[in-house]
Amino acid sequence: MSRVLSKLVAFVRSIRPQTRKRIIWAVTILLVVQLYFVRELIAAELLFGALFITLFVIVSVCYLIGTVWENGLTWAEMGARAVLSLTRRSYSTLEEFSKRPFRHPHSESAR
Repeated sequence: MSRVLSKLVAFVRSIRPQTRKRIIWAVTILLVVQLYFVRELIAAELLFGALFITLFVIVSVCYLIGTVWENGLTWAEMGARAVLSLTRRSYSTLEEFSKRPFRHPHSESAR
């Protein structure tokens, strides 16, 4: 490993200082541009993630409202049937009471 490192150091020293300076600037600019693009990609991913989450929440709320609506209609129908049944029984009971006489057939009126 030290042999490779010593060859690398010798190669870098063999490059003229002005060329070395230009190489360092080019590598620095490439790193800064790379970091900029990475930051832009991360920002775009976060924006798309936020958009996806918002869309997911809207669709979930719509689905929940639809499900509650369907169940509410089912419950309302069951309640209406129960009320209708109770009303019919009450009406028939009242009809029976209305057909009965108020006094027993052989009773005398109180004076």
